[in-house]
Amino acid sequence: MKPWLSVIGIGEDGLERLSPAARALIDAAEVLVGGERHLAMVPLGGAERLGWRTPLADTIAEITARRGKRVAVLATGDPMSYGIGVTLARHLPMDEMTVLPAPGAFSLACARLGWPRAAVTALTLHGRPPELLHLHLAPGARLLILSDDGATPAAVARRLAERGYGPSRISVFEHMGGAAERRIDANAEDWDEPRCADLNTIAVECRAGPRTPLTPLVPGLPDDAFTHDGQITKRELRALTLAKLAPHAGARLWDVGAGCGSIAVEWLRAAPWGAADAVERDPARCDLIARNAAELGVPEVNVVRGTAPKALAGLAAPDAIFIGGGIATDGLAATCVDALSPGGRLVANVVTESGEAAIAELRHRLGGELTRVAVSRLTPLGPHQAWQPLMPVTQFAAVKE
Repeated sequence: MKPWLSVIGIGEDGLERLSPAARALIDAAEVLVGGERHLAMVPLGGAERLGWRTPLADTIAEITARRGKRVAVLATGDPMSYGIGVTLARHLPMDEMTVLPAPGAFSLACARLGWPRAAVTALTLHGRPPELLHLHLAPGARLLILSDDGATPAAVARRLAERGYGPSRISVFEHMGGAAERRIDANAEDWDEPRCADLNTIAVECRAGPRTPLTPLVPGLPDDAFTHDGQITKRELRALTLAKLAPHAGARLWDVGAGCGSIAVEWLRAAPWGAADAVERDPARCDLIARNAAELGVPEVNVVRGTAPKALAGLAAPDAIFIGGGIATDGLAATCVDALSPGGRLVANVVTESGEAAIAELRHRLGGELTRVAVSRLTPLGPHQAWQPLMPVTQFAAVKE
């Protein structure tokens, strides 16, 4: 089918700066779709006009119902940078669409700051949890953030200061590319602008205070980075476990017997655009998982309260599974193996005799490797220090053929 849907990015400078091709697609459209501000830019004519509705899925349905007509969707800046073009591309094949971007907020901000676009982390807080910011905080990091509204810059400054990044430099750009463009600069700890224009982009150059704890994306965060009741995969074993699970972009993890959620949380920190289902039967620990996920910047962890294997029914198929407890439960190992696609990874850590028997049976079925991990930590002993051994753990790791 030939392209019938045009997605056209418009800057603050309006229709006048559009290319002839973009203007021709708007002029020829039988249906115009956009927000009130964008639709007001186009002179009234014979085209049907559709505004964005809540939920957005209703408008998407209206657009797809007009397949075959000439439909032009008006967007802000680059529609494929956290924009409506991304959403439409999930519902329609690209050979039915024409996307014509305008310079987006990220490229405009980089041009004003002199930042190389490839060395910047870009994210959006538009309609998303503000805790997403936590994932990206590191000394020297440069962040570009699409705001939810005019209150977002003050909220970002407050979070930076609370997390030890008060010296960070913030620049807020309002209405970039238009006559009303304005720039505001200050350190996070000195920010005193209660509200900016709703259309704004935030640039942050992260600077940590002298005692700010680091939370790198490399697996193996300190145990005290998590709130827990003792049920946690310890730091050294956690780093090894995640290395065997091999998180990667877009991959999904089942963390079965998740405890405080440390494996699921670190999986998502290391797997861009990934997903994690943390399955835990204890309601207090489910609360800990949610709190740890938000605190460490991955609030999208899906907390599943229930007992495996029953609680696994209906979950999206995983690319990797970690079993942190209950491996000897009837049907659990078999359910997990069956859920994995070929090439999927399964890792289980056990400390009991029944657990070792269960992973020995798994190894007979799947192959894989067994590793015995024994860690000792130097701890105070009266006026001295001595090595305190942690409980030895046997780890099973396999790739499904």
